Amino acid sequence: MEDSDSLIGFYERAYSHEGPEADKYARWRALSAVAKADHVTALCARVELSPASTLDVGCGDGALLVELSRRGFGGTLAGMEISEPAAEIARRALPDARIGIFDGTTLPLAGGSCELGILSHVLEHVPDPPALLAETARVCPTVVFEVPLEENVSARRPAKREQAEEIGHLQRLSREDARRIATDAGLTVVAETQDALPLEVHRFYAEGRARRAAAGAKWAVRAGLDLLVPGVARRAFTVHYAALCR
Repeated sequence: MEDSDSLIGFYERAYSHEGPEADKYARWRALSAVAKADHVTALCARVELSPASTLDVGCGDGALLVELSRRGFGGTLAGMEISEPAAEIARRALPDARIGIFDGTTLPLAGGSCELGILSHVLEHVPDPPALLAETARVCPTVVFEVPLEENVSARRPAKREQAEEIGHLQRLSREDARRIATDAGLTVVAETQDALPLEVHRFYAEGRARRAAAGAKWAVRAGLDLLVPGVARRAFTVHYAALCR
């Protein structure tokens, strides 16, 4: 996926599936959106920002926008997406939101159009993360971005690397890499957080009592390590990092 056309094609195929597997992925995205919304609202609260308008760039099927709407957060909601099938799902889920299509690099919006921009699990999928972050900041003076930090021991395993490639990850980032993306985009990180993810996320794909128990134990270890020694956690396994930039 070295260019915009191949990136668009990848996600159009990803959101065109139907049947039980597609329903399961939709439930997964809805569950994941809860933690993503937690990060967005918590970071905005730290800087006392209650945006009157919010733009989710790379909004996918609109799961995060739906969750923000459910919480009454974000004011007027809008989304931009490179995949028409995903955008159509988002439009059905949020008929009052403005969901548009863009080419993956340039947003067809005027500067300062929205108060808050969101790039949630988008930058790891694009060939030039600083460029897309800077373009989002052109439209939105405040931007929250979230990425998985996959520069760690666990994520270096062949199976994990193959899984990351299958879901379209072009970047494998550390926290320093993520901060550098903001700097290269001309932005300053004002607030940040990292998360080992909720128990429900770890248990989602675990079937049967034994696997659910193992997933619960894995969550407890990771959550405890992330709370007590976050730097060690980042080096050992993948956590999600979110930053509010201006």
